[in-house]
Amino acid sequence: MSRSQALKTHAAVGVPSPQGCVPVARPLMPTLPAIAPYLETLDANRWYTNFGPLVQALESRLTERFSRPTSVVTTTNGTQALTLALQALGAQPGGLCAMPSWTFAATAHAVLAAGLVPWFLDVDPVSGVLDTDHLARRLASSPGPVAAVLPVALFGQPFEYAPWIALQAKTGVPVLVDAAASFDTLKAAPLPTMVSLHATKLVSTGEGGLLASEDAALIHRVRKMTNFGFWGSREAQVSGGNAKLSEYAAAVGLASLDQWPSRRAALASRAQRLRAALVNAPWIQFQPGWGLKWISSTCCVRVVDRDAADLERRLADQGVATRRWWGDGCHAQAAFTSCQADPLPATEALARTTLGLPFFADMTHDEINRVSRAILDLS
Repeated sequence: MSRSQALKTHAAVGVPSPQGCVPVARPLMPTLPAIAPYLETLDANRWYTNFGPLVQALESRLTERFSRPTSVVTTTNGTQALTLALQALGAQPGGLCAMPSWTFAATAHAVLAAGLVPWFLDVDPVSGVLDTDHLARRLASSPGPVAAVLPVALFGQPFEYAPWIALQAKTGVPVLVDAAASFDTLKAAPLPTMVSLHATKLVSTGEGGLLASEDAALIHRVRKMTNFGFWGSREAQVSGGNAKLSEYAAAVGLASLDQWPSRRAALASRAQRLRAALVNAPWIQFQPGWGLKWISSTCCVRVVDRDAADLERRLADQGVATRRWWGDGCHAQAAFTSCQADPLPATEALARTTLGLPFFADMTHDEINRVSRAILDLS
């Protein structure tokens, strides 16, 4: 097996890259000394789940990040947060959920789990996100009743809420935001917004998610749904399941929050070094403001005037892993081929030109140099 084939195989199954290669990602979770004080509290309380004091502390600290009064509920993962939010918003089962195909598969899975049908719409070819004007025009001739709208923040970049608030007010269709990678940029949630707390994200519980909203009643409904519909009694008040975060996961999350300032500084410095190292490769286009005004846990670039697939292969031959984080879009995946889909030329163009480069908090100078040299050598 060639080095290129080995890197692709390892990327596909999510295990570490071959020895001597630069991986596309290397998650860095809090270690035992950082988590231990919270575990000691857990042991002393003997309260292991069901909204214990560590979950309460984690949600309280997450709430403090918002600039306006906001409520937060944590969940076992971000996919569950999206599914429960759609149900709590009253999205009619069987209805369409207008959403981009240009997103991670979890977004579409959450829609299906909520009993809705994904309706894949094309994104703006420049911004890479849904455009409200285009969506408003399509709603007028939708292929069926539209029960919800689910825009996606692009690889952690800031999300513009104002046009979506206006669209919701005009149409009456509830809007839910998938901002899975946007922990750094999320300072307000005027619309219900999901952020992932997966191990690959900026702040993590190992596996988890959060839903934030200025609608406290919505967050309370979702909280009940995460615990079989129980609240204050053993009687199920609403339909739900088991999607609540454990105290063990909250302990990891609290330790991760403790480390967030230093983690952010480390990521920002490495992002700036990578940008500087590739200043002579103008055909590699970073997201606007990435590493300068905001940060994410991945480095997703547009490859302009080059063949991105060829670049991917040639970097792999030099021991540099890459990843097409969203593949060809959800519409191209077997699980979603029966869903509604508009023509998607912009999505398909983005899929052909978007590539994830190696990026992680403890990326060394040598690894940054190896990535930049490999790319510049192909100029």
